[in-house]
Amino acid sequence: MNQKLMVSLLLAGLGMGAQLAHAAPPDWSKVPATKIHVFHPGQTPWQWIESKGKHGGSRGLARGESCAGCHVEGGELNLDMSRLSGELETKGAPKTMTYPVNVQAAYDADNLYLRLSFKAPAGGFDKSDKDNELKATVLFPNAQIPMPEQVGCWATCHQDLKTMKDGSDKTKYVASGAYDLMQWASSGKTSDGSITDKRAMDGGKAGVKAEGAKSGDTWTVTFTRKLAGGVALAAGKPVQFGIAVHADNAGGRFHHVSLGHTLGLGADGDVKAVKQ
Repeated sequence: MNQKLMVSLLLAGLGMGAQLAHAAPPDWSKVPATKIHVFHPGQTPWQWIESKGKHGGSRGLARGESCAGCHVEGGELNLDMSRLSGELETKGAPKTMTYPVNVQAAYDADNLYLRLSFKAPAGGFDKSDKDNELKATVLFPNAQIPMPEQVGCWATCHQDLKTMKDGSDKTKYVASGAYDLMQWASSGKTSDGSITDKRAMDGGKAGVKAEGAKSGDTWTVTFTRKLAGGVALAAGKPVQFGIAVHADNAGGRFHHVSLGHTLGLGADGDVKAVKQ
């Protein structure tokens, strides 16, 4: 074989090996976990959180404060669950209003790896998704989302959504900007989508891959996405993110959600990603 051709093939093989090494999943036993609590939000759309007559935190939001800054204390949620299961929920609340999700994150030159582990409770009110016992979703807002550092994923939720009290046929959307959406469903479907003026479960640019499994009473869902996705992630810069879990065959708004949190890739954040 021609010597130059042999050298070219060897270099190509080395390059392919480096790419495969970069794409290797993390050793999760060496990645610390951060506990983030998710909760059933009831019927509390964007319009509600900004209403001075209904939500006392609206004044704080107007001053630039965040939802998490008010409602997360020492890693625990400070929320009036009786309101969320009563006056702010006209259809029916789940038996378990809040539970913790362990979040781990790692990254390399190309990808973010995100792992969620949790015990999803039974006793949900809504069981309309017969195909999926569980769906786990993560959203990343871009800078054009209204108040992304303050409200997390709440900009997607509006009074006219189809499962709200006076809703129409709309699904989640935003007035401006975009969210990257990645979701794993227990039926086996992985979604790489977005939320803009409508929700799209496909067509995203993050190259999302996901896998999940249940062991005993614990679900573990692992996502891989490109750093250079629709919402670009970069080392040294924190990014906003939020979690939603549909458990016990729940559909629509009958999920448990997190407040907005930060993910630090080589930077400070509520969750700190470990460099591979």
